[in-house]
Amino acid sequence: MSSQKTILLTGCAGFIGSNFVPYFLEKYPEYHLINLDLLTYAGNLKNLMEVEESSHYTFIQGNICDRELIEKLFDKYAIQGVIHFAAESHVDNSIKNPGVFIETNVNGTFVLIDVAYKKWMEKPFLYKKGYEKCRFHHISTDEVYGTLGEEGLFTESTPYAPNSPYSASKAGSDMIIRSYFHTYGMNTIITNCSNNYGPKQHDEKLIPTIIRNALEGKAIPIYGDGKNIRDWLYVLDHCTGIDMAYHRGRVGEVYNIGGRNERNNNYIAKKVCEILDILVPKNVSYTKQINYVEDRAGHDRRYAIDASKIEDELGWSAAENFETGIVKTIEWYLGKYNCHITKKYESEINL
Repeated sequence: MSSQKTILLTGCAGFIGSNFVPYFLEKYPEYHLINLDLLTYAGNLKNLMEVEESSHYTFIQGNICDRELIEKLFDKYAIQGVIHFAAESHVDNSIKNPGVFIETNVNGTFVLIDVAYKKWMEKPFLYKKGYEKCRFHHISTDEVYGTLGEEGLFTESTPYAPNSPYSASKAGSDMIIRSYFHTYGMNTIITNCSNNYGPKQHDEKLIPTIIRNALEGKAIPIYGDGKNIRDWLYVLDHCTGIDMAYHRGRVGEVYNIGGRNERNNNYIAKKVCEILDILVPKNVSYTKQINYVEDRAGHDRRYAIDASKIEDELGWSAAENFETGIVKTIEWYLGKYNCHITKKYESEINL
């Protein structure tokens, strides 16, 4: 087996993965990263231009549901670890077309971990020689826990109560990972994260939509009354949490990764608009473009994560709060849209 450790990453042409790959490559030059991505609408190789020439990085276009392909990758590259990002993840799309979510998120996860089991292990609880430290890390979401009232936080022991086809499919994939730990003794880790934001996020998501529509002079659509609350996590903070859990997390454990930044959609829209008012001002405030639209079916009211376990056990903490992370995010999108920044945003300005 090669002395260079090869890790299979899935879905890393998407938002979180495309932030993770450059971070991981720089920190661990001894790794060879294989990025398997189907390049659906949410995947974009432009997100990975900074690493495409690296000799430690290989991109392969393919489907995680394709067992023959997965087996070939494990054999060809002697895969010694998996970090599984790939998922259909847009709730609105899951309401319109749930079958795709079940196929990718449930069946795809099953194929990956089942192939890993057969390639890494002789039988339940016995790893093959040279593969004893192989780990399967599954990236999941706080949406598997359902919705919260005005009080309380999701912990790793919160019962699963998914409310959308998307969250149900992610809950199903989590259960598959859990079963391979308990039944076969596989070295697994699950991390459940809160709402990510930051550079490279797909245009359909809330914050990019607010920025894009504001700049284009269009109505900024906010569901219902705008009081739905999410815990917002800057994407690079999520990447450091994944790194710590993958390398130091206890076998078979679940770790919740959250930013401790509860904000409702009204606050998000208003904050983004007020920062844009400073960076790229126009005659009237961008807040005038905020427009309330019919609520999403089955829209969960509040998510919030208790990240104490990963903080206490692994020493992780979020480096960004929402007010610092959102400025970095907006500045990145202004660069993407070739917008000239008229005035620098000063963090001490109290909005």
